[in-house]
Amino acid sequence: MTERKVFLLPDLGEGLTEAELLKWLVAVGDEIRVDQPIAEVETAKSVVEVPSPYAGTVAELHGEPGQTLDVGKPLISVTPTEAQVARVETEAAETETTLVKPLETQETAGEAYRTEERAGSGNVLIGYGTPGGTTTVRRTRPRRTNSVAETVETAHVETEPQDDTKLTTPADDALLLRTRVPGKLGAVISPLVRRMAKEHGVDLGHMQGSGESGLILRRDVEAAINAPMVDPAETERVETGIVPLVPPVESVSTSSTSVKVDLRTGLQITGRTPVRGVRKAVAANMSRSRSEIPEATVWVDVDATALVELRAGLKKTDPSHTPGLLAFIARFVTAGLKKYPELNARFINAKDASGGESQEIVAFDGVNLGFAAQTDRGLVVPSIRNAEKLSASKLDEEIKRLTAVVRDGKATPTELGSGTFTLNNYGVFGVDGSAAIINYPEVAILGVGRIIDKPWVVEGELAVRKVTELTLTFDHRVCDGGTAAGFLRYVADAIEAPTSLLADL
Repeated sequence: MTERKVFLLPDLGEGLTEAELLKWLVAVGDEIRVDQPIAEVETAKSVVEVPSPYAGTVAELHGEPGQTLDVGKPLISVTPTEAQVARVETEAAETETTLVKPLETQETAGEAYRTEERAGSGNVLIGYGTPGGTTTVRRTRPRRTNSVAETVETAHVETEPQDDTKLTTPADDALLLRTRVPGKLGAVISPLVRRMAKEHGVDLGHMQGSGESGLILRRDVEAAINAPMVDPAETERVETGIVPLVPPVESVSTSSTSVKVDLRTGLQITGRTPVRGVRKAVAANMSRSRSEIPEATVWVDVDATALVELRAGLKKTDPSHTPGLLAFIARFVTAGLKKYPELNARFINAKDASGGESQEIVAFDGVNLGFAAQTDRGLVVPSIRNAEKLSASKLDEEIKRLTAVVRDGKATPTELGSGTFTLNNYGVFGVDGSAAIINYPEVAILGVGRIIDKPWVVEGELAVRKVTELTLTFDHRVCDGGTAAGFLRYVADAIEAPTSLLADL
């Protein structure tokens, strides 16, 4: 009987621990080849097509569209072709005669796990893939003997999930290096440990691990499972002396059904929406920004009449190649960051030579200008690399290209995560201003409000002008108000007198 091959969902980049299955590109019974796309999944970064590392017949699909899958869990089972089976049996016989040294470190065991996960694929996604084309790679484990050299057993990938409680080898702890809990820098856990915690209702969010740097190990979860149960109400009585009057939610029976009512408001709960994908990434990033960055905000009203008139004149001359207003402002921003590089930086905590904590402000040779783009999947911020080298026309082309890419969900992690400064045009939503949250780990963000007609004094006379509001939110650790105000005033002056500044750029 031909044994199935089970492909596990790989790490799709930057330590992401889960992905939402959008749709299957194959069905049970289909014949597939190596590197053929089998599923489309959505991560916190983008939509990715996952290729198969195996060729053969699709035996089972592990998941339904809309389901969130953990990294390291089965994605698809494939029954290999007869030719593959013959080759595998030959290689297995050769492997049984091979003598190797035992796996001595957790890092070696972890590499064996990752080798299995990448088995056979010549297609390299972020986080997996091999240069070996269609060569079949199998996970090997040393036999437990006292000899210095041990025979390696060849273990085929199993169709049924393994019993986590029976896996007690040190190799399990090596898997801690593979994934991280979002927002928990120290709580690094393997998919096996996460599954054990989920099955037994253990909350990992408030657990302090016993491993190095607070790593949560299997023994920590087992200790929590075996700990005596404590009534939360009793704990609250002892610690605070306060007993809650009512639970937050209770079920109310009606003649037709049972509904959930929030007792704090007395209103019926109409739905619960899981926070995942882009929304989950944005929530984590914004929370971290607000909790770590001491931000300050400055703003100024700007007469944009001259800029609007300049663009209108260019549009009459060449309608198809006239940059948008945002591209002109982006050009002014990159010029301003050359003059005030403190705002094009990053503030980091580091280790000094003695091992103690130190802080550094990292400056960059160049500007990767991010801009906020609203999509059906949420707000994303792609960045234009080396934007300071581009003209307004080239910036306009890149803004349009990247906007289309992110709205299709095809942006790469590099395009979404490499910015050094963000420009946010919330004026397109019809608002005048906003105290924006800095896009962590950057140190500043410039917002542009809508351009509207307002009364304005020009050379002592009242006139109607095109006015917009610029708002700069900055990290007060990297610079003082004078620097922030100087940059903001520089961009404002460029908008009010664009012809003279563009001539100098």
